[in-house]
Amino acid sequence: MATISDVAKVAGVSISTVSYALSGKRTIAASTRQRIEAAIRELDYEPNAGARMLAGTTTNILALSAPIHTDGHLPTHMRFVTAVVDTARKHDYDVLLLATDDDVSGIRRVAASSLVDGVVAMGVKAHDERVDIVRRAALPAAFIGIPGEDGHSGDGVACVDLDFERAGRLAVSTLAEVGHRSIGVVGHPPTYLARGTGFVQRFNVGLEAEAAARGIRVAVVSPTLARGDAERSFDSLLERSPDLTAVIFHCNEPVVEAVLRRVRERGLDVPGDLSLFAACASYDTSHLVIPLSCIPLPLDQMCRIAVESALRQVRGADALGVELITPVAEHRGSVARPRN
Repeated sequence: MATISDVAKVAGVSISTVSYALSGKRTIAASTRQRIEAAIRELDYEPNAGARMLAGTTTNILALSAPIHTDGHLPTHMRFVTAVVDTARKHDYDVLLLATDDDVSGIRRVAASSLVDGVVAMGVKAHDERVDIVRRAALPAAFIGIPGEDGHSGDGVACVDLDFERAGRLAVSTLAEVGHRSIGVVGHPPTYLARGTGFVQRFNVGLEAEAAARGIRVAVVSPTLARGDAERSFDSLLERSPDLTAVIFHCNEPVVEAVLRRVRERGLDVPGDLSLFAACASYDTSHLVIPLSCIPLPLDQMCRIAVESALRQVRGADALGVELITPVAEHRGSVARPRN
């Protein structure tokens, strides 16, 4: 494992200069800092946790690793950020936002310094490189989402999430129990699955398993955020499955709003002609043009648990592992027994 001496040698500076660059206790020339950062990346250097403790007391700063992707919905993203900040402030902590378009560059920087006491990570993938980074740095961390290929173990780090697999089952069973046998799904863009987004994978596993167990026919569309794609995808869904009697939304709010406008344009009665159900909704479905029965995403609760878990580790407690929140269905009149 690389040491601070190795970093100093590769960067061509003294050990004390590296220490000052990591701690921020002295101003370092930009060119020197760049050489040090390059050496840290080259050597995959992570400062020892004990050394960070010797350097001083806690900073009262948490890092929030919140990568922004072009296929995401920024208002929803910022609801998570705001909820993390609100909880942190209640514990007299500030939040350093790491919002790069990749998952690791920001978290590598803070892990290689003593700038923060811990990390909260969101936008979690099934295989998430940030897990290894916080482990090597012995940095207190909590994930909003569940890393790990099985979607349950959490890869040995503290994490919290809605039980998305159970939510997928609940979405199907809610419709099946009132008689729906052919269900459409409007999902997230294909890029979510391409990059291994964990919650989408787990929701799909639950939905497919419940549909198979009940003999439900499922047709899926995954519209992008391009203008008009949501409407085109919905039209395609109805054309492919003329016997469709219900639709599950597992997608961002703008896609839902676009499809609801198309539902009205086509003159479809909800729930008479078509039942609609929003799964894992991060938005208030009662304020939509057609209020939707839903499984709400407990966003504030998830963020609170993650922040408090990270802070417990800062105080020396062990990570608590995986906490799954049980999904609950709320009924707002958009689901009914099919007419035929």
